[in-house]
Amino acid sequence: MGEERSDEELVERFRAGDRAAFSALVHRHERRVYNLAYRMLGREEDARDATQDAFLSALRKLSSFRGEARFTTWMHRVTVNTCYDLLRKRSREPLLERDRDDEGPEPAVPASPDHADATAATVDVQRALLLVPEEFRVVLVLHDIQDLGYEETAGVLDIPVGTVKSRVHRGRVALAGLLRERIRPGGASKEPSTE
Repeated sequence: MGEERSDEELVERFRAGDRAAFSALVHRHERRVYNLAYRMLGREEDARDATQDAFLSALRKLSSFRGEARFTTWMHRVTVNTCYDLLRKRSREPLLERDRDDEGPEPAVPASPDHADATAATVDVQRALLLVPEEFRVVLVLHDIQDLGYEETAGVLDIPVGTVKSRVHRGRVALAGLLRERIRPGGASKEPSTE
């Protein structure tokens, strides 16, 4: 079994005409790109589209990749830009039909927590994250979920480290506020009023 090639070596091999090198990069980074897109966009279909668009964009731009940042940092930037493009496009499209909330009334809270409780909490966090303003959401996703450091997050977004730290803090405060709003006394989720 041969040793695994670095991202930088795969980029160079692609530039030299080895198309399989790009496939290896896609295979290596596809899950992380999808997860970033999903957390930015909140819908599986949009995340799949953004993942495909991000890799197509990377394919077109890879010959101009200068290597000043790590490939993963550059790929995160391409993905974030793709997500922003999709969010702008989504905001310009007319809303033909409202997303239906198929959830019925919340069931009674069981006496002892189980796996379903953890899953419901994760869903609540994901829903609340989508309500956090984009400039804060992207730093939360990159730093807190994708586990990038402040410096790497700053490199992905091309903003100062201090701005990243400020946005992480403000994003966490916004997310906590949204989660508090969703929880009623007794642990049931708050549903929007239909009046």
